[in-house]
Amino acid sequence: MEDFSVNEFFAELSKAQDLMLQEKYSEALEVLRELQKIEKEGDFDYSLTHKLYQLISNSESLLNQQKLLRHVEEIAKNKASIPITELHEFIVSRGGFKIDLPILKRELELLILRAIIPHKIVGNDLIFH
Repeated sequence: MEDFSVNEFFAELSKAQDLMLQEKYSEALEVLRELQKIEKEGDFDYSLTHKLYQLISNSESLLNQQKLLRHVEEIAKNKASIPITELHEFIVSRGGFKIDLPILKRELELLILRAIIPHKIVGNDLIFH
């Protein structure tokens, strides 16, 4: 990957964006992580570097939301509400999905703001509708 051109870098960024549009966030992150390695070894324009890190952040957040959504939907079937700390413990205990509590709360807020879930946060509780 030594002589990776700006055009190739941009094409790979576009590929990652396309994967994100298809909601294939894990695959997008694989592409972006490879670009991150290349970026650290190369001298790329600031706008490309900025775009790379912006896409990494967005992909990580959207992947968290995608995973979180499955757990929230499962719990909402059987409960009227759940403390966010208990939701966090539930998710972590299921394995394979590690998320810090403040990030979990932020991702829940984003899911609500994006109208992906019809729930609300009251205090430290997620209230299901």
